[in-house]
Amino acid sequence: MRALLDGERVRLDSWLTEDDERSLGRDVLAGLTRPFKELPPKHFYDARGSELFDQITELPEYYPTRVELGILSDRADEIVALTGAGELVELGSGASVKARILLDAMARAGTLSRYVPLDVSESVVRDAADQLVRDYGTLTVHGVIGDFERHLAELPSRGGLPRLVALLGGTIGNFKQEPRRVLLGKIAMLLRGDDALLLGTDLVKDRAVLEAAYDDAQGVTAEFNRNVLHVINRELDADFVPEDFEHVAPFDAEHEWIEMRLRATRDSVVTVAELDLSVPFAAGEEMRTEISAKFTRRRVEDDLAAAGLVLDTWLTDPAGMFALSLARRD
Repeated sequence: MRALLDGERVRLDSWLTEDDERSLGRDVLAGLTRPFKELPPKHFYDARGSELFDQITELPEYYPTRVELGILSDRADEIVALTGAGELVELGSGASVKARILLDAMARAGTLSRYVPLDVSESVVRDAADQLVRDYGTLTVHGVIGDFERHLAELPSRGGLPRLVALLGGTIGNFKQEPRRVLLGKIAMLLRGDDALLLGTDLVKDRAVLEAAYDDAQGVTAEFNRNVLHVINRELDADFVPEDFEHVAPFDAEHEWIEMRLRATRDSVVTVAELDLSVPFAAGEEMRTEISAKFTRRRVEDDLAAAGLVLDTWLTDPAGMFALSLARRD
């Protein structure tokens, strides 16, 4: 662990190592040598990828961010009243837009104490900490730079007030069932006494609505998907031609998830120099870059139960498009 800052109101710790910085290479080597090629979605998010995703959240087709923000705005005071939370732990915190809604509710309730963002981007965590301590006079921030799949155990010990652990944005849907339940089980181990998990999940709905959300008319999501190829080219000295891959995002009704893929439009051989790897692509061959599972209440309850958690409160928008679940240890 590297202590980046240890001030009166802001502390920043980094748990990333040189081995973590090599994770792209490991993932690319493993994913491109499988019979069905696959890359993990976390590598979308360099600076350009983050900008593109911000654009996606503003698109008319992409409802999840708007709807989740609406639920949070309408129900934040209720969430804080139900939990008594004075500490917010946000996993994959990003720009802390949603966190502010919950922090405001804690401030209104008189419980606001500490914010603990966990994100792989040091600049994101540092910028959020600097801004939030200016905006909230009594708030302290303990930022953790790390990967929530590997560094949950490095979160600071709970303070005196109940803790609310938030995993929002439908992020849990990027995991298949077994690793999803493993992650929820690790989160469950963070909870003590009156602590609670606030989980955001996109819900099963009409195929046309889902597919439009992940394949917008302006092509922003397509550019976001191809951005992972730019990342590999830059970081691993590869020679992908991103324009030779088209974006597809079908809904898999059997698994109830969207699959984002890149489909090769011509035969080619891609060289990844840093890995001494040559990868053939046949015209029409697809490489999966993301799954986004969609949920029913029963599916959420089953996943929580498998992780030793029980659903306490189910909050949705009027149209039933998205849900926030409050869960506690069983």
